[in-house]
Amino acid sequence: MKTYLVGGAVRDKIMGSPVVDRDWVVVGTTPEAMIQAGFRPVGKHFPVFLHPETQEEYALARTERKTGPGYHGFEFNTSVDVTLEEDLERRDLTINAIAEDESGALIDPFNGHDDIKNKLIRHVSPAFAEDPVRILRVARFMARFAPKSFQIADETLALMRKMVDNGEADNLVAERVWQELENALNAPAPAAFFASLERCGALSVVLNELSEVPDAALQTGRELLQKASGLIPEIQFSCYCYGVLATSTNGESGSSAAHLCERLCERLRVPGKFRDLALMSVRYYEIADKADTASAAELVALLNRIDVLRKPGRFEHFINVCQLINDSIGINESIGMNENVAINENDDLSESANSNKQAAALTTLKKAATAFASIDAAGIAKACTVKSEIPAKLAAERENAIAEVLSQRYR
Repeated sequence: MKTYLVGGAVRDKIMGSPVVDRDWVVVGTTPEAMIQAGFRPVGKHFPVFLHPETQEEYALARTERKTGPGYHGFEFNTSVDVTLEEDLERRDLTINAIAEDESGALIDPFNGHDDIKNKLIRHVSPAFAEDPVRILRVARFMARFAPKSFQIADETLALMRKMVDNGEADNLVAERVWQELENALNAPAPAAFFASLERCGALSVVLNELSEVPDAALQTGRELLQKASGLIPEIQFSCYCYGVLATSTNGESGSSAAHLCERLCERLRVPGKFRDLALMSVRYYEIADKADTASAAELVALLNRIDVLRKPGRFEHFINVCQLINDSIGINESIGMNENVAINENDDLSESANSNKQAAALTTLKKAATAFASIDAAGIAKACTVKSEIPAKLAAERENAIAEVLSQRYR
């Protein structure tokens, strides 16, 4: 029996990155022998064991044979005759197909070390095309490694396009798409995830709600997302949804964009905190952007819709999204998103004025929210003898408080 460190741990060690998880492959043994040695079996589809002391995963070397569509259609062979090289050959990318023995020597039959040095994401073998999840994984690795100047190898990109054309990407299930997308949102360059899916033609398959979105809106979504990188994933997701959906509806009310956003979130089973902020951003950014000229009644209605009292943290995230939209595309939207607009000497002044106006709108909205929350709802309810009048009295008090905020705009 021989054990080897494999996969991401070896790759990250070569790249000088912190090694978070260590995975091992075991050659020349059986499940029974692993159990006798104290390892605990945990694998559902093939033999994987936890080390009795470190709790790290040890998998028996295996080969795979395609038996059906999708990423579940595989048959595994874990006999004692499977070699390390055969196990490495089944892996997705050359940078993940490097092993290290107990002495620290590298076993690198597919030149993954060279691809790391040359900053290339390349598939190991034609078997890459058998698993559609690998399209998503390549995109996610680009989200992680694009800042290090990594690129997808031409032949790998061509194979990904062929997989999409052959319908293999149609077998991706919603849960796995969201899992990889969320992982990308936690990477340094999440926009590279979507750009990679666009390049191979998979974006309109895995996110078919975006199939009719024009290229300019997709680019806006990526730019806005990249501007939000490093912030919490919910804010990033909301920025992308606004960028690709709201900016493609040509300034409509947002209902069409919100409908697409709702469909996307429902199909992918997007967690509530992501879905709610994204929908809020798509529906209400345009209203928030005009808060400085809105009436007190309109602001009360908006703050009720976004549930500012019960979800103050989400309101702060919404403000963050609005600020990012303003910084990234607000000025462009004010001139119709037209790249060919003539530049004149007044452009800098008009852009500065527009930026100041947008900042003032959000400042007004935040002050209105503070005034809205300052009203003693319990006291009003207690003092009101006719209970059916409570909602109207509460709304009137909130409008009065916000009206006072708005009156300060002109002082």
